[in-house]
Amino acid sequence: MAFDADWEEVGRLLLPPPGPQALPTPVQTLAFDGSQELLWTGNEFGRVASFYGTELQRYTSFKGGDGPIRQLLVHDKGVIALASRSVHMAVRRGGPLWHVTHDEMKDLRCMSYTSKGASEILVAGLQDQMFTIDVEKGTIIKQISTPDHYTIMKKSSRYICAATQKGSVNILDPTNFALVRSWSAHQSLINDMDAQTDFVVTCGYSLRQQQSYMLDPLVNAFDLKNMVSLSPIPFPAGAAYVRMHPRMSSTCVIVSQQGQIHVVDLMNVNTSTVRHANVMTYLSMIEIAPSGEAIGLADAECNIHLWGSPSRIRFAAEVSQPSEFPDPEEIHPHVDWAFETSLSTIGLPFYREQLLSAWPSHMIFEVGAPPPKLDHQLMSSFKSTEWGGYGRLVRPVQRNVTENTRTAEKTATSLQAPKFLSEKARESANDSSGERRSSDVADAIGATELSSLKAEVPVMYRNVEIKYSKFGVDDFDFGFYNRTAYSGLEIHISNSYANPLLQVLHFTPLIRNLALQHAATSCLSESCLLCEMGFLFDMLEKAEGSICQATNLLKTFSNHPQAAPLGLLEEDAPGAALTTMLQGLTRFLLDRLAQDWRSIPPHSLAFEQVLSTAATTSIRCMNCRSEHTRPGSTYVTELSYPLPKVMVRNTRAPKNSFSQILKASVERETTSRGWCSRCQRYQSLATRKTIHSVPAVLVLNAAINSPEARQFWSIPGWLPEEIGVILENGQFFCYQGEDLKFHIQRGSHNITIYSLLGLAADIDSGQHQKSHLVSLVNVAHSQTVAPGESQWHLFNDFLVRPIQSEEALSFNTSWKLPSVITYQVKAANNRIDNTWKLNLDTSILYTDENTNLGEKVYRPLDRLHEAPGEGTIVALDTEFVSVRQPEIEVNSEGERETIRPIVYALARVSVVRGSGEDEGLPFIDDYIASKEPIVDYLTSYSGIVHGDLDPRISKRNLLPLKVTYKKLWILLNLGCKFLGHGLKQDFRVTNIHVPKAQVIDTIDFFYVKERLRKLSLAFLAWCVLKEDIQLETHDSIEDARTALKLYKKYLEFQDAGILEMIVQDIYNKGKETNYKPPTLKRDGHLIERTETPPIGALGGHGPSTPGPGPTTPVRRPLGLAPTAGGSPFSGPGWTPGKGLGGSPLR
Repeated sequence: MAFDADWEEVGRLLLPPPGPQALPTPVQTLAFDGSQELLWTGNEFGRVASFYGTELQRYTSFKGGDGPIRQLLVHDKGVIALASRSVHMAVRRGGPLWHVTHDEMKDLRCMSYTSKGASEILVAGLQDQMFTIDVEKGTIIKQISTPDHYTIMKKSSRYICAATQKGSVNILDPTNFALVRSWSAHQSLINDMDAQTDFVVTCGYSLRQQQSYMLDPLVNAFDLKNMVSLSPIPFPAGAAYVRMHPRMSSTCVIVSQQGQIHVVDLMNVNTSTVRHANVMTYLSMIEIAPSGEAIGLADAECNIHLWGSPSRIRFAAEVSQPSEFPDPEEIHPHVDWAFETSLSTIGLPFYREQLLSAWPSHMIFEVGAPPPKLDHQLMSSFKSTEWGGYGRLVRPVQRNVTENTRTAEKTATSLQAPKFLSEKARESANDSSGERRSSDVADAIGATELSSLKAEVPVMYRNVEIKYSKFGVDDFDFGFYNRTAYSGLEIHISNSYANPLLQVLHFTPLIRNLALQHAATSCLSESCLLCEMGFLFDMLEKAEGSICQATNLLKTFSNHPQAAPLGLLEEDAPGAALTTMLQGLTRFLLDRLAQDWRSIPPHSLAFEQVLSTAATTSIRCMNCRSEHTRPGSTYVTELSYPLPKVMVRNTRAPKNSFSQILKASVERETTSRGWCSRCQRYQSLATRKTIHSVPAVLVLNAAINSPEARQFWSIPGWLPEEIGVILENGQFFCYQGEDLKFHIQRGSHNITIYSLLGLAADIDSGQHQKSHLVSLVNVAHSQTVAPGESQWHLFNDFLVRPIQSEEALSFNTSWKLPSVITYQVKAANNRIDNTWKLNLDTSILYTDENTNLGEKVYRPLDRLHEAPGEGTIVALDTEFVSVRQPEIEVNSEGERETIRPIVYALARVSVVRGSGEDEGLPFIDDYIASKEPIVDYLTSYSGIVHGDLDPRISKRNLLPLKVTYKKLWILLNLGCKFLGHGLKQDFRVTNIHVPKAQVIDTIDFFYVKERLRKLSLAFLAWCVLKEDIQLETHDSIEDARTALKLYKKYLEFQDAGILEMIVQDIYNKGKETNYKPPTLKRDGHLIERTETPPIGALGGHGPSTPGPGPTTPVRRPLGLAPTAGGSPFSGPGWTPGKGLGGSPLR
């Protein structure tokens, strides 16, 4: 940073004389190289010389023209030297590229690049003609007449600023060089000038009373964006030279002839850093390096002074390219060659290029398969003969089938799926030690090294897939992929490409707080995405690492009328890029969330203050100069990358920092064709923004749509973990790294610090796998207590693991690029607000929304006497319907594999009182209106018939899913305990996570692990309660009441100390009756009981099912296609079509 405390003079050099006997000559011009560590100079005899590094080692010297060198411009291919009558370009080694002269070139003084970047220059001087020159060809393109004579020329981001002989600055259009504005900077002459981004600064002379010129004690500044003069900068010593800092857009360096140096911020001219250069005479010029880390000074005694910090001085703006030096002459040692001379005494030359023997991997081809490996035991049984040995060959393949011996040699390219929970349970049942590892692949998760710099996609970034057994998704071992305290999200749900964005928003404290506060209000809108997001965030926090799913939120999103027209649904855009869809979803989602927040009184704008960037857009016609403004705000900023400097081949992309890109993206100045109401025709319109406020959460769409944009993200460490933002006079200034530290130390501006919370990244796994999205999140900022260090985690859907910061912030243009980036004000980090739990709107529990006049089997709670609270027990049971049949694939070997499991939707929810005078009386009995087409009502064990869920004809208490879900969510957060039988699947289909401390599941109370079977609710009711339930059909109120009675009996047995004996008797009786209650007769006819098959430890049937696996396999209606491995109803006692299949969930 310019003139930190450790800045000093690090080098001094006397400019070499033009000849052996000549005297030293003063420096006429200075220029730092933008890509190499070179300092260029020109003298009065037309010689250009360059010096390397901080030691100012002589590098090259060549003739650039006749007479003094007026100016030097550095180009990617070399250096351009301007003399009075010619323009010369040479490579950095000194060899000429072209030399241009013209009869009208009489007194050239200055030059500048034009709007075409580094491919064209404009030259001018104390003459009536200007010239444009093609830098690539070295030819004059155009000759332009000008009424003004120019002495200095500098290019800003949008204009060419040219100083005249009369003390004014002409602001020229860089395209057609027309005069845009003339600014009177000084009374007499301009001695020095510089322009950077939106500012131009000058210092000059005024004519005093004695008719002599004196340096003005003020530096004048002009705002090129708003076309207004800024407050002059006082400099009593007399400002001789001025330069804008190349990395700090509003900072300038002012130098007097005596060596006094001030570093001043244009936005706060009253504060400055003052240094003094130790010179014996007066200074003749200054120049600042593109990096901002070095300043060159020239004095009248022909010396060049180099200032900077000895520890970090450099010239180039970014990474310096190596300068090419002549090869040193090699001195070969003399070798006495004789016949006995060993060849090892002849050394090999050193090499830097890749050797021919390093054959590239993409040119290596398999030419033959290795022979199959023979078993050692087989070889030991061979019979020996004279020609070898022979024996019977036993191979693991069928007859006439060739063994693929290549696959055995190759390592796995993707993460292998773990064993099903049912398989592990069987192994655990057969393993007496009980300490077996779940799978050898678990070691792969811990051992696999994540590296974004690898050419191939690391395993942990690749697609993860759910495998389905005959027990459905519950049999999949999600815990294998996640050993952290942070929950992943399932992917078998439509539009689950949104998972990475949801994870990033969940770990953004300000958005998380607002979503939960809104969910706790009285909002009952079916389309409210903010409520659904609050429900999801609460579930992710309560799960503490267990797998979750965003089913309800994604259903609400899919049913939104605006989602499909915007192309945000996967089924409507099968070929669309997921990163483009996610960026569109980000814009849509944040806009909807803000609207949802305003929908509830007091209709505050808190969400806009958190997310919106308020600005006024000014649109100006380039023809008639008419201008009109339009206020507006944005929730998402699209990053806008600059075009290459040279729009021709053999060019290099500009090396802008992330903060510079962000500044340009927020202010977004563009030129496009549009209708001008004043001209009454289409004209070129210039658009710029004046920023009024910045949000607390900056959400950025990376918008990487070009090769140039990709190159920025290939720079290591290009995305900073912290940025600083200054908003002043409608301008947005952004800083990072050392620039940010400098502004924080100075404290002269109100700077807002932002922390990088996380990002969603697009992973392109190659031709054989579809691209997908992951999120990389620093979870340290969302904890209640700051841990003091970054804690980055990779969320690849349900795969979650910690990673290093360097890994999270490294990108690979071939397979890993960011999609959505989120920053939050640092002061809001770890600000977790849980006061919403104290402000829960519970009115929905005490009101009845039922408009049907039929008989009601429930009664809402009484607010005064039945208000639920911590520890209140409520009995729950639910019923489901099927909304999608399973997708089953049969492979070539005839094996069935489930591609997508059957999908259920909530159809009925019943909650009964667990205590009090009305114990067992329902206070919730809601039927759910489904917006999805129902493929099977599962009437035999759900009790739901065709008309129950149709709003037009239903006589039930039919409500939206949102209303019923909110009742359960409120009970959960009030601290109630949910009692039921086999609640795992109830919670799953409801899409709610209830902590174990709030679950009372009677399926576990009457269970003996050694018996390898869990007992059905109907059997326990008959055996323990002496009651017959589930006759002809299921009823959720009856099941909830029965579970409540079983719990009471369990407490009685436990208090009496006979529980273990009772449970053993139950199992003995179950063995006699095949764990089913006996068939009943009524009026001489058998009553078909919709009996739930006895649930084994794995959800199977009968005592033959071993192990404590999942207890709630996926429900399947009768007659549906079975999954791989057979039907879940294939146990003993079940016959298809006989009505004895029942629900496999109880």
